[in-house]
Amino acid sequence: MSRKHFVLGLFGLLLLLPGLKGGPEAGKSGVDPARLSLISPRLKTFVDRGEIAGAVTLVARHGEIVHLDAIGWQDIEGKKPMRSDSIFQIMSMTKPLTGLGIMMLMEDGRLTLSDPVELYIPEFRDQRLADGSKPKRPVTVRDLMTHTSGMSGRLPEAMPDLYTKMDKPLSEAVSAFARQPLEFEPGTKWQYSNSGIASLGRIIEVISGMPYERFMQQRIFDPLGMKDTFYFPPADKKDRIAVLYTRKDGKLERADATSLGGDSTAFRPGAVYPAPEFGIYTTASDLAAFYQMMLNGGVYNDHRFLSKASVEVMTSVQTGNLEAGHNPGCGFGLTWEVVKDETGSLALLSPGTFKHGGAFGTHGWVDPKKDLVGVFLIQRTNDDKRPRDIFMQIAGSALVD
Repeated sequence: MSRKHFVLGLFGLLLLLPGLKGGPEAGKSGVDPARLSLISPRLKTFVDRGEIAGAVTLVARHGEIVHLDAIGWQDIEGKKPMRSDSIFQIMSMTKPLTGLGIMMLMEDGRLTLSDPVELYIPEFRDQRLADGSKPKRPVTVRDLMTHTSGMSGRLPEAMPDLYTKMDKPLSEAVSAFARQPLEFEPGTKWQYSNSGIASLGRIIEVISGMPYERFMQQRIFDPLGMKDTFYFPPADKKDRIAVLYTRKDGKLERADATSLGGDSTAFRPGAVYPAPEFGIYTTASDLAAFYQMMLNGGVYNDHRFLSKASVEVMTSVQTGNLEAGHNPGCGFGLTWEVVKDETGSLALLSPGTFKHGGAFGTHGWVDPKKDLVGVFLIQRTNDDKRPRDIFMQIAGSALVD
């Protein structure tokens, strides 16, 4: 990456994100710019080998953007280069944003985390386990947020195409999710549950009295300045949406309509399901604003979204000694995976780092100990995670204080 490219990218981000300072003098943030300059050429090797189409990467330290770059292609066939403001389907990185919505309603006094979900969604009443017996206690909001509800990860038989066609309203989908048998007693195991997070989105609708996506826009996206974040692509944003690829027989090819969200070049035609568990489109810059707010203890641009106490609860391990999370050395907080011990720090993440990834290879993390934010965006199914881990390691190794 040239110095000119680096400076222009950071200056552009400064204009977009008033809550994050930008500038080329990365040394003021205790980060070695020469080390950060290794990120793009290293990731370009994966592009050159046909392992990823392209990537956008961002690093912020002490509230300052110290790296933002785009490499490779947004659309290989259309010969569109990746841009620093390219828009990505971040898939499960959506989940902590849905969790933020729930915590905001909690702070408004509209719910408690120990509430039975049946208070808000009647279909949760009289749930049964797979053997037909009644669970010892009802599923709670906290169970949904920690993935300990026992809710099935399977789609209901009545809507097998929900995640590709996205043609059912959230209320109808969650009603069907709730009627499926629980796979274990609530609170006794950890099992990643898309339907559980979807149910949180429905709770937001019931309590707020507005569609989930409108609540998220009004209470979170707009105040954070996330101007390129949405669930259903508007016409004027479609030319910046990155194409989804899959790797087959050693080559990249466009993913087909059976992928989550359907054909990435069709832009979810006719979709009504917002997918609180995976539905967001966004950019690296918009995500950085969200992550910086969390790192700031709930404040961004003098606007308080959450109390410091609520941020601490969300980002602390809530799963105790249960085997939880997708990576060794991690547990789960409230919609965040949290690094518990040194086993989870191989990518140079401090214990206490909270993070989340997505099905198409995207990833973001916040390391409070290092005062560091990282965003990694690609669009590829069956990803092997090596490009992500290499980016995280270089970012972590760039710290000099």
